[in-house]
Amino acid sequence: MSLTVGILSIQGDVQENHLSAKAAIDELGIDVQVVDVRTPEEISKLDGLIIPGGESTTIGQLSLVNGSLKVLKEKIQNGMPVLGICAGMIMLSNTANDRVIGKTEQPLLNILDIKLERNSFGRQKESFESDVSLDSINIPKFNGVFIRAPSVSDVGSDVEILSKFNDRIVAVKKGNVIGTAFHPELTEDTSLHKYFINLVNTSKN
Repeated sequence: MSLTVGILSIQGDVQENHLSAKAAIDELGIDVQVVDVRTPEEISKLDGLIIPGGESTTIGQLSLVNGSLKVLKEKIQNGMPVLGICAGMIMLSNTANDRVIGKTEQPLLNILDIKLERNSFGRQKESFESDVSLDSINIPKFNGVFIRAPSVSDVGSDVEILSKFNDRIVAVKKGNVIGTAFHPELTEDTSLHKYFINLVNTSKN
């Protein structure tokens, strides 16, 4: 049975995630299609979804306008695996504050019970790379690329902390939902995308 993983293609690192997902699938040898999705109809047909990094406010507002946000939330609540990267993790959260402007009124999915701060490590010019570990999902070392990255200050009882950097939470998991503050699609290491593709595969078998 062929599986379909979508990249939410409204704004952000769409092509980079497309390439990383394809590379992960090739390494795993699983029958998975990777498609770009924008509309509620396209999202409704997916087995898994990657919400890429980009501008979370723009992605959220455009998803709200075209009706995708409602379908997305229903699919995730019904068990569809999701990987939210940077802006994607912000969209999955139930509260987002900005380090400079405070609370934001952007559309969110309210899937992850986390307190999250946007631009936690600074703006574009403060971007950096650092090794992080995600031991609980058997990724002991991963090159984290942090670009205007958020961080998580607190998690609900149903949310697992996957990784910290300088005592700040930078990756979380709740069931089939993963959120990372860093950009795995900007490295040659496909281990996080492979973990996610395996999640999708396991959820359908």
